[in-house]
Amino acid sequence: MNVAAETMHSLAHDAERMERARTALRESGCDAFLCSLPTNVLLLSGYWPVIGSSVALLTADRLIVICPKDEEQLAKSSRADQVIPYSPASLDDLTTPASAIREPLQKALGAFASLKKVGIDGSEAVEPAPYAALHLFGSSLPEAVSSAVPDLKIANIAEALSRLRSQLTAPEIERLRGACRVAGEAFTKASAQIRAGINEAECEGIFRRWFSKEKTSQEKPWLGAVRQEAFVWCMSAENSAKAHAAYARTRARELQAGDLVMIHCNSSVQGFWTDITRTFCLGDPDERVTKMYEAITEAGRAALAQIRPGAKASEVDRAAREVLSTQGFSKEFKHQTGHGVGFAAISADARPRLHPKSPDILESGMVFNVEPAIYIEGFGGIRQCDVVVVNDSGAEVLTQFQRDWRELVLTSKPSAAA
Repeated sequence: MNVAAETMHSLAHDAERMERARTALRESGCDAFLCSLPTNVLLLSGYWPVIGSSVALLTADRLIVICPKDEEQLAKSSRADQVIPYSPASLDDLTTPASAIREPLQKALGAFASLKKVGIDGSEAVEPAPYAALHLFGSSLPEAVSSAVPDLKIANIAEALSRLRSQLTAPEIERLRGACRVAGEAFTKASAQIRAGINEAECEGIFRRWFSKEKTSQEKPWLGAVRQEAFVWCMSAENSAKAHAAYARTRARELQAGDLVMIHCNSSVQGFWTDITRTFCLGDPDERVTKMYEAITEAGRAALAQIRPGAKASEVDRAAREVLSTQGFSKEFKHQTGHGVGFAAISADARPRLHPKSPDILESGMVFNVEPAIYIEGFGGIRQCDVVVVNDSGAEVLTQFQRDWRELVLTSKPSAAA
């Protein structure tokens, strides 16, 4: 079997993740965890729900997944001991997933007579989108639990789950490594098609098409058997200076010679997400742009040099920030240096938070982005965002492509055909 194919199936046998989850369960004082956010269902079971109408129930010795019938096959490929399918909707009655799940929930919870207290993940969250729309149970899940087992105590376990998500296991890191490899191939091929005369939307489309080609590649048949997603945005010249805002936005601006062209991507393979940015220059950079590139490169190196188990996340941020300040760009670096990725895609609150005020301490297995940046209003922005994992010897960069800024200078003028 292809090594990548083996990686896709390895989460079903991730004993390390199960031991960590059950340790967290014991320490929480709860008898069970009941999770409905897709990220947390993935965390506990290795199955990433499609529309968000599934739950995972973890006890000291059992893992049960309740899912829509059309997701049963996906759930059965997980490490769940039991999969209970149900119908979130019916022609016999006008119902909702919250009401439809009560019966299977009662069946699952009722099998454990000793349950006195269950932890639920309902809280504020930034959740990657697995589909065009996402169902969230919200407050209806504890209501369904109370209806199914009236005397059961309910606790909020968001903090415990946040800690669990912050460290990936070896199989999970391998899955993310595969996602970064796919992204690298798409970035490398698509960037060769950027040229003056196309607009930002067309440029974005080139990158999206390359991700689609990776998904259907005959040379990588394993990709056709997994769920792969990619969100891409293109921001050029003065628009790239706004890329520090709450969300990325592609506009209709036409690319011109000399432009900075920022490509931001959040891609995933089987629910594990990257956060990657590369900023290209259409033609040889002038002195100002060269200085920006060199400052960001130095800031990235300084940040990576601080990364090791036991280091303070705030010190990683400080290292990058000090370099940019020394180079005269202190006010132009307008966000934190990084945040957790893997289970998260764009959440600035995902641990570890590389922020000036972060209390987080780095541990082996933590995965996050490192994204020093410079945004000059009215001119342009450059951001270099890599995905990094902490190991015993320091930092391993999973996005090993286009890391030398000179590779980002596009001097040729290829055809626009992708």
